[in-house]
Order: sequence, then structure tokens, then C-alpha cells
Amino acid sequence: MGSRGAGLLKAPPAPGAAPTRSVPQDDRPRRARKVPTALWALPPVIALALIFLYPLGLVVQESLAPGAYGDVFASEAFRDALVTTVWLAVGATVGCLVLGFVLALVIAFVPFPGGRAVSKFIDVFLSFPSFLITLALLFVYGTVGMANGVWTDVTGAAEGPFRFLTTPWGVLLAEITYFTPFVMRPLLAAFSQIDTAQLEVAGSLGARPLRIVRQVILPEALPALAAGGSLVLVMCLNEFGIVLFTGAKGVTTLPMLVYSKAILESDYAAACVVAVVNVAISVGLYGLYRLVSRRVGAQP
Repeated sequence: MGSRGAGLLKAPPAPGAAPTRSVPQDDRPRRARKVPTALWALPPVIALALIFLYPLGLVVQESLAPGAYGDVFASEAFRDALVTTVWLAVGATVGCLVLGFVLALVIAFVPFPGGRAVSKFIDVFLSFPSFLITLALLFVYGTVGMANGVWTDVTGAAEGPFRFLTTPWGVLLAEITYFTPFVMRPLLAAFSQIDTAQLEVAGSLGARPLRIVRQVILPEALPALAAGGSLVLVMCLNEFGIVLFTGAKGVTTLPMLVYSKAILESDYAAACVVAVVNVAISVGLYGLYRLVSRRVGAQP
């Protein structure tokens, strides 16, 4: 054979040696190019800066006008709006916690026809806008609403007695009505995790229902109550539609004061000051919520 044939001859492998196989060039492992983590984080950071941080920065910059904070803090309208906002938010939160806890207990532990449908309706209710609930209350308790209409038809009076909807109590009722499902939703999720055997054992040992609720159910519901209550408190502090649609002229909250200063008086510096204060309160309450939820969740 020639030199070409001699090149095709291969020596036999040694005894016990593993057979060798030539790896094609395309099968060799390739090193993947690593994209720096900063490049992945850059697009969402830019979007967040353009959509949220830049407008917020403009509001803060406008609020730094000379004498703006001093004039706003010295005004009686701002102090009244701050007090009204706080007490409405706290009152609505307490009402939502109590009412939401009772309703969630009934739905979760008291069997009745349609209980599952009611639980599903709560999820749908969360998608309703706040002004829709306020309009429904106006149809029922408004000056020319159904309740006043029935009263005038029965008694023959010229006017009905139900006029509370345009007062702070009407705003409080509307906020409790609208925000209670925001407390019920996490509570129902927490109640679904409770072992019913614990309730049966407690009942067989002679514990009354109130004691079972206090010693068995309530400790399990504390994290959900903290989460729902904090969410409702922050949302009530920033609520605008309910106060506007109830027509309560004597009720001025911080969001309503921002609207009044910016749209009605064209005092943009004062409006930005009130907005910055409102944001600062909301952020502070959110930090308090995180602290409370951590401590409550850490309890055994």
C-alpha cells in the first residue's frame, strides 16, 4: 500500500483502555456570555424613573417654593384637613376590622346556603370603583333617595329624615362599606388554613364559641388583620372619590385640599406641599405596617 493507505491504518487499542472518540468541533461546550446584572435592572429602573420618580420629583421641587411650607402649615384649612383625614381613616379602619372579622367568621365557619357564592362575590367586589358604591348609597340614603322617598310617602312629610350622607358620618359609612372586603379577603385566606380539628377539640372540651374565637381563631388571624387593616388605613388616607361623590361640603381631607388648591385656586405650590405631606404619611404608615406584620408573623 502507498503512503495514503498507510495513513488509514490505526494501532489497536491497548487492553483495558477506554475507546477514544473524536469530538466534532460543533459539539464542544461553549461558554455562554454573561450579561451583567446591572443591564437587566436598567430597563425597569428607567421605566420607574420616568413614570413615577420624575413626576414625584417635580412635585417635591414645586413644593420647595419660598415660604410654601410655612404658609401651608400655618393655615387653619390644612390643620383641619389633616385632622379630618386622620380620624376618618382611623375610624374607617377600625370599622372595617370589626365588621370584616365578623363577616369572615360567618362565611368561613357558619354553614349556610350560598356561602361559597358570597365568598366569590367578595373577589368581584374588590374590582368595583369606590364612586360606584358611593352612588349606590346616594340612591338609598340620598336627599331624594329610596329611604327618604318611602318616609315621605308613608308620613306625608315634605322631606325625609335621612341627611347624614353629606356629613362626615356618611363618608365614614361609605368608606367602611367599600373597604371592608379588603379586610375580609386575607382573613378568609387565613381561616382556610385553620385546622377544624382544633375547633372540634376545643368545643368538645366545653369551650364556648367566644372563647374559641378569642383563643384559637384570633391568634391565627392576627397577621391577616394587620395586613388588611394597614392596607385599608393607607387607602383611606388617600381616598378622593368617596368624599367627592358624597357631596359632603364640610368634609375636607388632604386629597380634597390638593384638588382645591390646584384646580380651584391655582395655588400649585400649596397643592404640592399638601401632596408631599400626604405621601410622607402614607410611606410612614407603610413602614409601620411592615414592622407590625413582621412582629405579628414572628409570634408562635
